[in-house]
Amino acid sequence: MSFFLVCLLILSLLLLMKKKQGRKKQNKNLPPGPPQLPIIGNLHQLGTLPHHYFWNQSKKYGPVILLQLGGVPTVVVSSAEAAGQVLKNHDLDCCYRPLSAGTGRLSYNCRDIAFAPYGNYWKEMRKFCVLELFSTKKVKSFRFIREQEVASLIDSISQSSLSAIPVDLCEKMMSLTASITCRVAFGKRFEGNEFDEGKFQEVVNEAMAMLGSFSASDFFPYVGWIVDKLTGLHDRLERSFHDLDGFYQQVIDQHLDSKETKHEEEQDIIDMLLKLQRNRTEIDAVQFTQDHIKAILMNIFLGGVDTTAITVVWAMAELIRNPRAMKKSQEEIRNCVGNKEEVDEGDIEQLKYLKMVVKETLRLHPPAPLLIPRETMSHFKINGYDIYPKTQVYVNAWAIQRDPDIWTSPEEFVPERFEDESIDFNGQNYELLPFGSGRRGCPGMYLGHSTVELALANLLYCFDWKLPDGLKEEDVNMEEVAGLTLYKKLPLNLVPVKYITGRGKME
Repeated sequence: MSFFLVCLLILSLLLLMKKKQGRKKQNKNLPPGPPQLPIIGNLHQLGTLPHHYFWNQSKKYGPVILLQLGGVPTVVVSSAEAAGQVLKNHDLDCCYRPLSAGTGRLSYNCRDIAFAPYGNYWKEMRKFCVLELFSTKKVKSFRFIREQEVASLIDSISQSSLSAIPVDLCEKMMSLTASITCRVAFGKRFEGNEFDEGKFQEVVNEAMAMLGSFSASDFFPYVGWIVDKLTGLHDRLERSFHDLDGFYQQVIDQHLDSKETKHEEEQDIIDMLLKLQRNRTEIDAVQFTQDHIKAILMNIFLGGVDTTAITVVWAMAELIRNPRAMKKSQEEIRNCVGNKEEVDEGDIEQLKYLKMVVKETLRLHPPAPLLIPRETMSHFKINGYDIYPKTQVYVNAWAIQRDPDIWTSPEEFVPERFEDESIDFNGQNYELLPFGSGRRGCPGMYLGHSTVELALANLLYCFDWKLPDGLKEEDVNMEEVAGLTLYKKLPLNLVPVKYITGRGKME
């Protein structure tokens, strides 16, 4: 083991020296940053919550900082103004994706959309998915699926309310978003039998952790894989890949074995992707295969299930800690909906305060706190600093959305801050970037947001919520666990109490 570590240090040092020698020839005005150690740079400082570390460094060195993560120069921007320069002014200069062990493996060597290199293949597949799955018309056509699945969620929670049993909202929301995503994209409801009982949430969480992991092979080319082997990260990644690959293959095989004839408007995303394969479609001179289908399913499945579920969980966690906001939300919904059994999507547009609650949740708890990293393709400047090709760029949305120069009392949950503001999260306002912006912005934003609003509205309408015995609002743990997305560290267990409508009976 010591021999391998010595080899790693020597080879990494040689690579680092070679890069430095090449760069010394250029007259650079590089961004400031914290001191670095030889070979590893700043890797040892990241900790388990890198967005916190980057935020603290930005307070000391400014909104544009440079770090060295092993052999990878990394720029982090932590102000709305600098984010606008990256995501708008220089969007094309840095819309490539850095290849990592986790993203490369789980995306079938970047055959997906989120992690694919910028080029004709990425353009064609993004266009295909936007038109076939994420357009406003398509999202609206899935309304009945969302309403049916939310109604099923409410029925399930109602059973727990009869005996005042606490509900694990993390588990409930993962099941809901999985069922909606599977019906929308795969043509079938998720029943929980694709994985062993209780394993589903673990599989999704592990996959997102792998996508956001810092692998030694990402920062020390050629030799880092040895460290990943020794630490067990490589084996974790392989297990995650095989768990998901088996699920994708099962869903594809069910479509291939089906004798059902579907009209074009009834076809789901797999039907359409299989059609591309049957037609021997070539995109950017690449033959479209089942691995391409699985890679795109990875984006849809993990992106659709994970980010939507954790947003609702964070919203409920903030509301249970803020009874005033909880009461205000429920009064708005109940006054608007009246005596209906559940909230439908036709009611949502009238729920102005609910929309502010969602915005405030996304401000404090962006699903991807550092968005998805970019890689620069050409030289440009940010705030006068030189940014060179092959530099990894992070936009610290979490820090920007807590910037005291933009937000009053930024650490507090105050939905009313959006009452007279036109700020939205569609990528045009760089002080609020939960879904990113520019060419690499999240194409499924509208689909996910529609589910968040409908699920949250029904949870607040159909039930009053209490903490388990002995807990107070201030006892609710709000610690984070970071991967590519930002989880609540501990489950959110709340006791549902069925709301009695004006008709005087339990609905």
